[in-house]
Amino acid sequence: MEIAAGRGFQILVNSGSSPFPGKSINRAAFGKKTNWLVKNGSTLRCHQVVVKAQGRPTWLPGLDPPPYLDGTLAGDFGFDPLGLGEDPESLKWYVQAELVHARFAMAGVAGILVTDLLRVTGISNLPVWFEAGATKFDFASTRTLLVVQLLLMGFVETKRYMDFRNPGSQAKEGSFFGLEAALEGLEPGYPGGPLLNPLGLAKDIKTAHEWKLKEIKNGRLAMVAMLGIFVQANVTHVGPIDNLIQHLSNPWHTTIIQTLAGSGS
Repeated sequence: MEIAAGRGFQILVNSGSSPFPGKSINRAAFGKKTNWLVKNGSTLRCHQVVVKAQGRPTWLPGLDPPPYLDGTLAGDFGFDPLGLGEDPESLKWYVQAELVHARFAMAGVAGILVTDLLRVTGISNLPVWFEAGATKFDFASTRTLLVVQLLLMGFVETKRYMDFRNPGSQAKEGSFFGLEAALEGLEPGYPGGPLLNPLGLAKDIKTAHEWKLKEIKNGRLAMVAMLGIFVQANVTHVGPIDNLIQHLSNPWHTTIIQTLAGSGS
């Protein structure tokens, strides 16, 4: 007899009679196959249970993922509580949006930690990261830097969007000042070539699922870390390295609990 138990398991039960009476339920073994002695009146019945675990990992074990998240996307663990990816076109855009945010978060976390370490150790006289935007430079005014940044970022983001709408269109000759061969886009969201893939880690993007998975996992971790850094800066008004030093100097009394409790008082 086949029994479905929950959503993540399938249990196959083979029962056989035993002539020996019993008064309790005993478990003989547990694993992929489990023998159970179950009291049925004055007769013990031996049930062999075979548990088949769910083949695909999900963010909540035993939970059925939505049908539109079939596991083909890198980092797809069936998490979409708001149903944002029900529309296939919207899902494609959300995948690209997450990928870009993940890369920005990884670059941001690395930049904050490195510059904060240089500042704390006295190697360089750098401002704390949340005050860096107010720094004045001699070679250009803040307004000039803002305009240049908007132009450069706007150009790159426009090219990225055009490649998303029409894959491969930005790799055509003459579309990027003659640098198309150096970029050599692999697929939307994954530009390649010697400039953006110098080590050639994923030349065949169709078989690079493991690399995609590693990138999106690290990117999601970086986004969570970035949120933590934002909260720390707002509560403690110092950088993450300073927070770490304070914690290590008094680990039992300088924790997130004491810090948040002190900020509210």
